[in-house]
Amino acid sequence: MTATTAETATIEGETMARRARPTILASAVLMLVGLLAGLAPQAASAATSPLDDPFYTYSGSTPLQDVAAGTVLKTRTVPYSIQGLPLPIKAVQVLYRTRNQRGEAVVNATTVVRPLLSLSLRPKVLSYQSFYDSLNPEDQPSAAIAGGQGLGKAIANIETLVFAPALLAGYTINIPDTEGQTADFAAGPEYGYTTLDSLRAISQSPAAGVGTTSKIGLMGYSGGAIGSEWAAELAASYAPAVSKRIVGTAIGGVLVHPGHNLHYVEGSTVWAGVLPMALVGISRGFGIDLSVYANDYGKSILTKLQKASIAEVLGAYPGLTWAKIAKPEFKTPESVKAYVDVANQLIMSTGGTPSAPLFIGQGTGGYLEGTQPSATYGAGDGVMIAGDVRSLARTYCSRGVTVKYDEYLLSHFTSVAQWLPSAYAWLTARFAGLPAPSSCGKIAPGNSLEPIKLVR
Repeated sequence: MTATTAETATIEGETMARRARPTILASAVLMLVGLLAGLAPQAASAATSPLDDPFYTYSGSTPLQDVAAGTVLKTRTVPYSIQGLPLPIKAVQVLYRTRNQRGEAVVNATTVVRPLLSLSLRPKVLSYQSFYDSLNPEDQPSAAIAGGQGLGKAIANIETLVFAPALLAGYTINIPDTEGQTADFAAGPEYGYTTLDSLRAISQSPAAGVGTTSKIGLMGYSGGAIGSEWAAELAASYAPAVSKRIVGTAIGGVLVHPGHNLHYVEGSTVWAGVLPMALVGISRGFGIDLSVYANDYGKSILTKLQKASIAEVLGAYPGLTWAKIAKPEFKTPESVKAYVDVANQLIMSTGGTPSAPLFIGQGTGGYLEGTQPSATYGAGDGVMIAGDVRSLARTYCSRGVTVKYDEYLLSHFTSVAQWLPSAYAWLTARFAGLPAPSSCGKIAPGNSLEPIKLVR
């Protein structure tokens, strides 16, 4: 590594970090605008679903299960739109074959945005996994970018500002619909498969302009961290050719052990509504029916949330707990075998080990968002548990992965202001081939990541 290369990487990282800081304020403002817009009646013209577009339907003669994972099925170019307003930017969208949580062959879409000016002859791919967090397939990034309107779609629109610094710096951006076409919210491994197959697909697509040798960085916060982390840990076994091209993964606000998080958020002010939302998502993803364990009130909530976006549930169910929605005989989720079986399949680090370095950022100021520290699991950022994230980092360190771990005295939303600039600078250095910094040996102990046990 020459001094010139190192200096260039440092300058580029600092430039991206400076660009990211004002992005945080802009994102917050746009989120407020989106929330206010969601209170207004939607235009009557939005009568058809963006998913009614035949682009999302596979019509090939070969049975889909006989098509190789990551195969390009369709490609289209659309104006990049924000709430239906087209920007002077084109986006390439690719429909490809992937698999769902149950291992079934399904189609999925990803969106590729190429830089107006590339500073490298070989494209650098930043695969940005969105935190759109929705049970409504219409809220997925491909639909939002192709002209979708509404509160749920506004999240993917807002994220344009998050990855804009990388686009301006010459990176090609890949934005997969991580939850699949059935919006299997919280079904973590599925997010990983859809992400990896999106990278296989765009590597085969001439329109995407990526090729098969370009370097790849994975990035995501919150729901986006689910896709990024699971892709990183599944890559070596599921998509080894992609794994060899990954230079690093930057994640923040990480859902490590959902069985713990359910207890952490229940009873909270802002985040309690994620509890039933996740139950709907994993039921859908795994093909099980957890509503049979719910009381009448619980069933009414689960029914109501079938197509809910996270923007609709935040703060909407203050004080909600498992006990309030479950039948009396099921006093805890651990007394439901179906729940225990699927929750244990969602624990990060159980699917494999990343082949490239990790940057992980996690907040501990959850009280700022109305979630008190757990007597069992300790502090978190309001929805994610810091002790679990530390244990994930320590686990990967023990397996030989170089991990940089940062902890913030902030909440889930406010931690982004510290995580994002650092994530950009860290990833820029990985693309430049600089040695990755390590926190291994300095990370405080966390919680056990052992599977939860069935309690009769």
